[in-house]
Amino acid sequence: MIEFIDVEKKYNNGTTALSNVNLQIKQGEFVAVIGLSGAGKSTLIRCINRIHDITKGKIMVDNVDVSKLRGRHIRKFRRRIGMIFQSFNLVTRTTVINNVLVSFVPELPMWRKVTGIFTKQHRTKALEALDKVGILDKAFVRVDQLSGGQQQRVALARTLAQQPDIILADEPIASLDPVTSRIVMDDFKRINQEMNISVIMNIHHVEIALEYADRVIGIRKGEVVFDGKASKVTQAILQEIYGGKWESDQATEELTAHVQ
Repeated sequence: MIEFIDVEKKYNNGTTALSNVNLQIKQGEFVAVIGLSGAGKSTLIRCINRIHDITKGKIMVDNVDVSKLRGRHIRKFRRRIGMIFQSFNLVTRTTVINNVLVSFVPELPMWRKVTGIFTKQHRTKALEALDKVGILDKAFVRVDQLSGGQQQRVALARTLAQQPDIILADEPIASLDPVTSRIVMDDFKRINQEMNISVIMNIHHVEIALEYADRVIGIRKGEVVFDGKASKVTQAILQEIYGGKWESDQATEELTAHVQ
């Protein structure tokens, strides 16, 4: 379980990114975090794995106060959490399998880190992860020869290879076309359901959030203004989350289509 207890995050310039956040997220949930740009969505998920440190309160993961972890303890903790970024964060001039193998580097002895020699077991796990996202046939292709959607699936495979309990996804489909976006979201949903991995996703595409997530958390100016089932989200709730800026005809059509 992930628990936010009276969490506040202030940046050095005085900006309050999160204020009085109280949440509980159970293992195996698929949660979409929505809101305007700058509302605090990315900060919320990045505090879970300590990319950002909180200013006040506690974040507990399985009854461990993550803000108190230091050194090897925080490194061990981060092995349980996969992070997916919009920019993929891949080494494009090498092969797909080499990018997945990177996930094993923290656990290697120094001589393997220096030489880049991985065990047969590591290679098998990397190939299995690629198979889970449907791109096993691309294992020995250079990453720069892949489409954006395929690259995001490589990033997802790299995360799966570390066998995480939680996947944090920061705008994972923002740079993808609509068709490819749904292929990637199908991967996330299948992994969530089949492997019981918690997925917490910061996403701008509201209609996709409502379609794929079990639960929606709406953030406005750093505060949680909605937390409930995706099926309970109405236009009035979206107006509240987006501060009255949920007004476009396209947005209305998207929500209407979902509700129907």
